[in-house]
Amino acid sequence: MPSAGRRLSTALTGVAVDAGALRESPAFRRLAAGQLVSLVGRQITVVAVPYQVYTQTRSPALVGLLGLAQVIPLISVSLLAGGLADRFDRRRLLLVTQALLGLCSLALLIGALQHAPVVVVFVVVAAAASVSALDAPTRTAMIPNLVSKERLPGALSINVAMFQTTLIAGPAVGGLLIAHVGLSAAYLVDVASFAAAMLAVWLLPSQPPSAQAHESTLAAIRRGLAFIRRRRVILGTFVMDLCAMVFGFPRAVFPVLAATTFRTNAQGLGYLYSALGVGAVIAALSSGWLSRSTRLGRVVVVAIALWGVSIIAFGFAGSLWIGLVLLACAGAADSVSAVCRSTIMQTQTPDQLRGRLTATYYMVVVGGPFLGDLEAGVLAGVTSARVSVVSGGVLCLVGLALAALAFPEVWRHCERAGEHSPALSDNALAGPPV
Repeated sequence: MPSAGRRLSTALTGVAVDAGALRESPAFRRLAAGQLVSLVGRQITVVAVPYQVYTQTRSPALVGLLGLAQVIPLISVSLLAGGLADRFDRRRLLLVTQALLGLCSLALLIGALQHAPVVVVFVVVAAAASVSALDAPTRTAMIPNLVSKERLPGALSINVAMFQTTLIAGPAVGGLLIAHVGLSAAYLVDVASFAAAMLAVWLLPSQPPSAQAHESTLAAIRRGLAFIRRRRVILGTFVMDLCAMVFGFPRAVFPVLAATTFRTNAQGLGYLYSALGVGAVIAALSSGWLSRSTRLGRVVVVAIALWGVSIIAFGFAGSLWIGLVLLACAGAADSVSAVCRSTIMQTQTPDQLRGRLTATYYMVVVGGPFLGDLEAGVLAGVTSARVSVVSGGVLCLVGLALAALAFPEVWRHCERAGEHSPALSDNALAGPPV
């Protein structure tokens, strides 16, 4: 029996996420703690904003248009933000962005108390998206400089797990607050969360720019885009994730499904938003096997395919609990895909380009869902919420197949997750002038 216990312990250790980065790096612990607190607040607002718009207008199309209001400034700012993250001290940038995001949340709180028109909500969320386009890439680009190369895959898995944990805690708390205390209380918690986040960032070490900081902004952006164009495995994973998020992301129709199909209240709506995160956290915390995988590209393709299948099944669900289970399965697949895509990108990219690459990555992983909100909301307004979800899942699978054919480098990619490719040398910047 003792030997069986040891075998079980060894198996669990091999599956569990590598937490060595948290043990070995106090700076990474501070960054992670601050991010966890602030993201819980932000995810509360993710529930509060569409709830407010839907209850004021009863229009799923307007809920979907929230995505358009955010994706336009996000795309407009992201490339510039990446250049800034490579040209200035990343710690100082985070202090500025956290302060600005806190002010945006305060504006939403004041608008809710004053019963401001819906257009005010659209303006504020657009401003917050612009700031987030600088905040998130800057934060992620710092991680490789805070942990050792061997701990990087584990640190990225922890980063994904924390973000997905907030997708559980934030919407669940947000739903409870809205149902039992009110919309203003939800926004107030978001405002308060930024104080702890700013303290954590203040305690981080300085993150000065690398050697390429003398470049002009336009040259810096062009260099980053040229690098992505040459690294087709990175570009291919971006395209595949866009297929999943633009076509197969059902978030915009959650308020409609909660009110009509599942016949539930704001608390049930919070569960729908949380379900994706439940599966994602379970997958991220059991992602130790990814550190030993040499075929992360194939894992990306399979995981996105599982996402599409789960979304199609969710579209046919008639029970809230069945729907929650299917969303959890989709979230688990998306979490595995995110860890693999992020690891491929970080190990293929030199530090002097990491801010720009991370900003482009953020533009894809966040901009895609915003476009997905637009697609799902508008289609639901024209047809129905169920048709929107099912057709989106089907289009996700079709787009994935076409992307896999267009970018065979993703399927063929072979690199152990803990190893850095030659791209991390200065030779990574060689190539035609840009």
